[in-house]
Amino acid sequence: MKQKNFNKLFVLFLLGTVVLIPAKSWAQIEERAKPAEWIDLVPGGKFIDLFQPIPSVGKLTSDTWGTATVKPRYVDNGIEDKEWSYWGGNILEGEDGQFHLFVCRWREDSPKGHHEWPNSIVVHAVSNNSMGPFKVLDELGKGHNPEVYKTADGRFVVYVIDGYYLSNSLNGPWEYGKFEFDPRDRPIIEGLSNLTFARREDGSYLMVCRGGGVWFSQDGLGQFNQVSNERVYPPVDGRFEDPVIWKDNVQYHLIVNDWLGRIAFYQRSKDGVHWKVDPGEAYMPGITINEDGTNEDWFKYERIKIFQDDLGRAVQANFAVIDTLKNEDKPNDSHSSKNIGIPLKVGMQLDLLNKKQVTANTKTMKVLVKAEPGFDPQNDLDLSSLRYGSSEEVNFGRGAKVLSSKVKGNDLEITFEGKGNGFKEDNFAGKMLGKDQNGEMVFGYSRLPWVNYNQAILSARKPEVLKEQGIVRVKVENFGQMHSKKAVVSVEIFEDGKSAFVSTKKIKVIEPFEGVTVDLPYDETSTLGTNISFKVSIQSSKEESEVFEGSLSVPNS
Repeated sequence: MKQKNFNKLFVLFLLGTVVLIPAKSWAQIEERAKPAEWIDLVPGGKFIDLFQPIPSVGKLTSDTWGTATVKPRYVDNGIEDKEWSYWGGNILEGEDGQFHLFVCRWREDSPKGHHEWPNSIVVHAVSNNSMGPFKVLDELGKGHNPEVYKTADGRFVVYVIDGYYLSNSLNGPWEYGKFEFDPRDRPIIEGLSNLTFARREDGSYLMVCRGGGVWFSQDGLGQFNQVSNERVYPPVDGRFEDPVIWKDNVQYHLIVNDWLGRIAFYQRSKDGVHWKVDPGEAYMPGITINEDGTNEDWFKYERIKIFQDDLGRAVQANFAVIDTLKNEDKPNDSHSSKNIGIPLKVGMQLDLLNKKQVTANTKTMKVLVKAEPGFDPQNDLDLSSLRYGSSEEVNFGRGAKVLSSKVKGNDLEITFEGKGNGFKEDNFAGKMLGKDQNGEMVFGYSRLPWVNYNQAILSARKPEVLKEQGIVRVKVENFGQMHSKKAVVSVEIFEDGKSAFVSTKKIKVIEPFEGVTVDLPYDETSTLGTNISFKVSIQSSKEESEVFEGSLSVPNS
């Protein structure tokens, strides 16, 4: 499936409209040029603006490993020690009130230094708060790049490269297993490593692999099915890895890291398949700042994972960090790696109250800002600073302005003018951005009432041309959470790049994670040679059309 919503800024990126940065090329570094328009983003316009100062955890000390750029530091943030190098890992809060971190590690004194990572061990660590310090309780077994998630039936899965550990409890025991993957006639993009997962409302799972391919599983343990034809990452030159996805009460989120350029990108989606790229850096070196003003200038930030609240909102990011080039991390030296946590600014809860679709002609918009512990919208917000509308407008300080406000219980109903809202057909969330009474940035996203967030995701396999039977056969499957509506499938066959024939047929309703085989009439007057390709298009009313293209082998009659 093609990514249709390329952000204008990234098109400019490709065309070379950029801010030039002095080039610096080391073994694992390449400074990237950035779109010139990024300099016009206002506070809160890019994901990196959400990183907050870290509460001081334990004592500030220089009696530890690391370059001078990361000392002194609070070693109790996350997990570290002198015997082990730690990498990756994410946190779940357990019913016991403890915070459970699943992270991998290897001996710091290993002869291979950092490059011992293929032999890393996954460990289970706990803390009484999400920042740490985390203490190791037990080992699960071999594995790298762990990510833990909970299935709808209450089991826990710790993904590792090439497998997973499964348990009925965060405290084990753990049983090792392997996923099944069906690429569905599509090339697997850059292999199946560095997987990341997000649970959908019905308990099914969305997965994105390292290369940016999108996959679905009905329960997060059964077979994962690929639906993407190409990577869903930004259309820029980058050595991408470390994707992380999460879903909140509004939308899906994706961050992917360009490890060579040491810059990450942030994207959003309504369905996990079609992604919109937001401008600005998602994260970069330099984001570790403590509340007391000290900072830790880690050389690299990788393996980002997100800790979420009950609404799915991102409240903390965890990273694997290292103080130098990986090749320079030798055994028994002063270099190593660890896991750290950084708090994030949490978005406000917003409801757009307009029922009709907002357009450029809409006069006013009403947005309900909900109160919650620690936040009183009636007294905390600087109303004159607020802007609401599409992220393309709001992120640059534009958007609709406040006309009035009205108390609604503990909440606040704000009326914005319609002018400047910027909403277009490809928008699926509204964004509010501004300041509180202390001058601190506030933000939030709302769903748009006219957008269908839970629809069928129809996807075809490669068609078969069966000349003797006079048909073209194609299987269409539904990986959405709802049954499909009326749809039409069209198969076009090309010979030497020129259209040979087109066949079209209506298809019946398809339930989630089910499929139908469709036989379309074959044009028997068409004599096909060897250089054959195809395009399968699926169009359902008021839903995005899906296109699958590729080469085809046609048996001789």
